[in-house]
Amino acid sequence: MHRILFIIQKEFIQIFRDRTMLPIIFLVPLIQMIILVYAATLEMKSIDMVIVDQDHSPLSRELRGKFEGSPFFRLRGVAESMALAERELHSDRADIILNIPADFEEAMVRNESSGVQLLISAINATAAGLTQAYSRRIIMAFIQEHMPQGSETVALPHISVESSFWYNPELDYKIYMLPGILVILVTIIGAFLTALNIVREKEKGTIEQINVTPVRKYQFITGKLVPFWIIAMLELAFGLSLGRLLFQIPVEGSLWVLFGFTAVYLLVALGIGLLISTMAGTQQQVMFIIFFFMLTFILMSGIFTPVESMPDWAHAVNIINPFAYFMRVIRMLLLKGSGFWEISKEFFSLLVYGSIMLGLAVWRYQKTT
Repeated sequence: MHRILFIIQKEFIQIFRDRTMLPIIFLVPLIQMIILVYAATLEMKSIDMVIVDQDHSPLSRELRGKFEGSPFFRLRGVAESMALAERELHSDRADIILNIPADFEEAMVRNESSGVQLLISAINATAAGLTQAYSRRIIMAFIQEHMPQGSETVALPHISVESSFWYNPELDYKIYMLPGILVILVTIIGAFLTALNIVREKEKGTIEQINVTPVRKYQFITGKLVPFWIIAMLELAFGLSLGRLLFQIPVEGSLWVLFGFTAVYLLVALGIGLLISTMAGTQQQVMFIIFFFMLTFILMSGIFTPVESMPDWAHAVNIINPFAYFMRVIRMLLLKGSGFWEISKEFFSLLVYGSIMLGLAVWRYQKTT
């Protein structure tokens, strides 16, 4: 046991002496927490709009004012014709065209069928969908204001729908994105830095010196992994504190359950880092391998797009995606207040996953050194 403690002590001294590793541990999380949470927004603002008003009536000007007063739209101008407006859309100076027909006010007054046309740039399908949703909401609110009493021009006017947003009632994207950023930070410490640290020993030749000492393989590996396990746990605590201070992220569930699950998740991350270090001979190789797997796992984890909207083959691939497990669980614990039994399936799955990864990594390490 004392040999493991000596190796852990040596690792901490080496980590805090390394000028390249310290910024990754302390500065990168701070920058990512502050910048990425605001940058990775799910809201659309400053949507460039061009309006073609062929009616020139008080009602058409009022509808135009609704869009001008919205925080989501930015009026680029009022075009005299659709040809001029479409030119703005083709040149990417506008994202949406609102075409108000010539008989718009007359039809509204007579309670006759009328409509406005929306032409939306759909190069980015997600942005186009949000733009359409924002526009329809403004138009429907405008119609409700001017709908005559007893009119049935709006579909199902007698049905009143009241929406209740659970777990994130203010629809604040920051408290949705922050848990995902924390997952990425913890994984970087657990997998990326572990692999870099061991490969650096190979490049310097010090790992051969350790191999000829009485230190056994399990002692060496334990001493190598435990410091990054501790640092990753502290990183999570730091991230949660910063998120609570800056973004008022709710913590509805038990922190004990969260840190217990993180401890098991780190077995997977550390196992992946150790396994990669046995396959790579240089730090550049480690970076390429980690970049490939992390980019794939992050995009499929549900941090930006819901996992439920992915095809069946993606669900099958996510069985080996540790990000997907942790991403789902951390949001359940922080936002929903779930307990251990609600996340027990993911907990025991990661426990088996971590045992397999560590076993493969140790077996591979013994074979190659």
